[in-house]
Amino acid sequence: MRLTLQRKFFLALALLILVLLAIFVASSRLSLQRGIGPYVAEVELSRLDWLVANLEQAYATEGSWDFVKRDPRAWHRLQLFNIGGGGPNRVLPPFDRDGSFGDRRGDRRPPRPRGIQPQIDVLPPRLDPPPPPDALQYPRASADSVYTRMALLAADGTQVLAGHPYSDRMLRKQINVHGHTVGYLALAPIEGLGTRADRAFVAQQSTFLLLTGAAGLLLALLISAVMARRWLQPVQRLADAARSIAGGRLEVAVEVPVHGGDELAQLARTFNEMSAALASIERTRQQWLHDVAHELRTPVAAMRAEIEALQDGVRVYDGGTAQRLHGQVMRLGTLVEDLQRVMSPVPATLTMEEVHPLHVLLEVADAMQPRLAQAQVRLEGIAPLQALSAAEDPVLRGDASRLGQVFMNLLENSARYTQAGGKVVLAGRVEASRLRIRVEDSAPVPAAQDLPRLFERFFRGEGSRSRATGGSGLGLAICRSIVQAHHGAIRADASALGGLLIEIELPIEAT
Repeated sequence: MRLTLQRKFFLALALLILVLLAIFVASSRLSLQRGIGPYVAEVELSRLDWLVANLEQAYATEGSWDFVKRDPRAWHRLQLFNIGGGGPNRVLPPFDRDGSFGDRRGDRRPPRPRGIQPQIDVLPPRLDPPPPPDALQYPRASADSVYTRMALLAADGTQVLAGHPYSDRMLRKQINVHGHTVGYLALAPIEGLGTRADRAFVAQQSTFLLLTGAAGLLLALLISAVMARRWLQPVQRLADAARSIAGGRLEVAVEVPVHGGDELAQLARTFNEMSAALASIERTRQQWLHDVAHELRTPVAAMRAEIEALQDGVRVYDGGTAQRLHGQVMRLGTLVEDLQRVMSPVPATLTMEEVHPLHVLLEVADAMQPRLAQAQVRLEGIAPLQALSAAEDPVLRGDASRLGQVFMNLLENSARYTQAGGKVVLAGRVEASRLRIRVEDSAPVPAAQDLPRLFERFFRGEGSRSRATGGSGLGLAICRSIVQAHHGAIRADASALGGLLIEIELPIEAT
């Protein structure tokens, strides 16, 4: 069986749940085994109030625990009679020197004073019967008997008589006489599972824990299987879509719900955006190749026609023919040069140094004056730029020649398309750490829907702009690549003069 991501997720989750369940059952059983002893001891101690009353009345009569230390059998005698259960007027019979109840004649059988009954008639239920009064130990009592686990302590915590050794695990009950604590009755918990009932109780609870854990495990496995399928199935569909893209189907999208804010939804949305971007890039690439072929075909076709006409004798080679062929060759060379500029990595060809961009703009404007005059287009805004350059003189790190190429392309674009008698206005201002340069001309203006596409390669916004007068359609694309290489931005908009507005934003250094 192939271990898919879904199966791995399910098996890992199932193993984790199984380990947690085993730890829970084992810790619960251990806690139950360790906790049942103190619990039973607490219940047993709460049912020994009659013995505490016996000890309180005996201490009040004798005034100390010396009578127990002299004869430990007195401790056993106190366990045989409920002498404190009849009320405060019940008085403990005097102790003989041998520690027995009775008169001074040494009767070994204690009399029955009024209100005092044998303990055998009033022992609390479920307590083991006490040993015979003349025994210091409990040979006939089980090791877990409540009587073998008791200890008598003085008020300072010292053990009054030998018996069960006192430890911090023992539960204590105060013995008070006239409002003062005179001692403690201590009871040790059962070690382990002493009785068959205890073992049966722990086994029953352990079985319940196992059954509950098994039911929880099945439910958790069912939920994990459903969630693993729901969460990881989109990953499989993403893999299928990625294989489709690798096979050339760039417009494929993930056919799963992509709503929500979790990671899978974000991954699906990002994948679909990537697929759409790849498809758009591929369409642009195909269109660009078509445009390049078309641009190259035009001068080649013109030169071919001229040469074939010469070969067929239709035309005679003269100065005009040479001029036409030279023009087509020059146009072809310009197109190839523009293609090389557009396709070359502009940042790699930049020579970064301190540049005064306004100085560069003024030099280009001065050089373009004859070209604009030939096109009957006035150039305005030189004086304000000169004043701004002298006052603020912004500086940036860049390539002066490439920035000059941007400004020359923009002015050439205005000279080529602005109607005769129009004008071109240059403007610049510094805002914080940015320099904004505006080049705007008069009519005509491109259509509004064409403005966002002016910086695309080979795009011509006006149908009347033929290749003979409009160039290759790469000038603005080159401008955008150079400006972006300088970490700037360039945009196109309609000008208030009725033509095109180009605004360039460049980061400058603090002065």
